[in-house]
Amino acid sequence: MLQPSSFFTQFGSAHSTRALTAGLTWNMPYRWQLGTGEVSSYLEASYSYWHIQSQDRAGLSQLSQVALVPVLRYRPDDGASPWFVEAGIGLTATSSVYRTRQKSFSTSFNFGTHLAVGRSFGERGQHEVSLRLEHFSNAGIKHPNPGENFIQVRYARRF
Repeated sequence: MLQPSSFFTQFGSAHSTRALTAGLTWNMPYRWQLGTGEVSSYLEASYSYWHIQSQDRAGLSQLSQVALVPVLRYRPDDGASPWFVEAGIGLTATSSVYRTRQKSFSTSFNFGTHLAVGRSFGERGQHEVSLRLEHFSNAGIKHPNPGENFIQVRYARRF
């Protein structure tokens, strides 16, 4: 479990924020049959750099985010399909409170959730590309809690 199973990089954007993310994944031993497909699990750890249009000045701003997210992935055809869908929910922390011209979070600690669809390719399926919808918010721990939604494109390389 200490050896990572892949690395990834992704790029995405929200209304006034761009994010560049890099991370590692670790396969988890949990697998289940679901209908004619297979559900597998992995853990991802990531670092993101957010480039933000600031609320309190016209210039650009930035913050860093670290995240730890357990993920469930479904592959049709008893897990043999190159196509997959996945969902994850985990913990995130940012270097400062997220603020834009339209939104202001109240905490640096948030939850991250995502839904994704993707495809593996390559001789051994070692490459993956996915389209992800990610949502960050503090789940109502403190207000305001406007949340932010990102559309992300991810490339992953399995070891």
